[in-house]
Amino acid sequence: MTVMETTSTRTDSCAAPPHPHRRPAGQDSYTISEVVAFTGLTAHTLRWYERIGLMPHIDRSHTGQRRYSNRDLDWLDLVGKLRLTGMPVADMVRYAELVREGDHTFGDRFELLETTRRDVLARIAELQDTLAVLDRKISFYADAGRLYEQDKYKQDTYKQDTYEQEKAEQAG
Repeated sequence: MTVMETTSTRTDSCAAPPHPHRRPAGQDSYTISEVVAFTGLTAHTLRWYERIGLMPHIDRSHTGQRRYSNRDLDWLDLVGKLRLTGMPVADMVRYAELVREGDHTFGDRFELLETTRRDVLARIAELQDTLAVLDRKISFYADAGRLYEQDKYKQDTYKQDTYEQEKAEQAG
């Protein structure tokens, strides 16, 4: 049983929207190597997620091989987004635990995600400030480069004019 299967079947799923374009149509059972190909995660990472409780209850085949479902892949999409936010792994595991505990944890999940959202907004603001500094520097160097080329052209033109003038004086 997966994290997603332990929750109610409400339409506001805790997973990211599905990405059917990455998966074979009509299929709902994937090996670990197929999941590696779909997600870009390593098999080691997938096993680690399972071990720490981020992806518990992965189904197994009769031979003991892991079998991931579309819901598991949706959950991995969400985990990937949470990783991109910079959410600590411990908080992701806590979120997974809250999801497994059921609907009565909506408030705790809300607080956890709202805190993460505030952190993301702060990071975006920092990145925007950083981008503004880069834009100023790029503009400075673009202007400085144009001025350098113009000055170099003027110097080259002056040297050429001086050379021609000296040559004319010597001839005349």
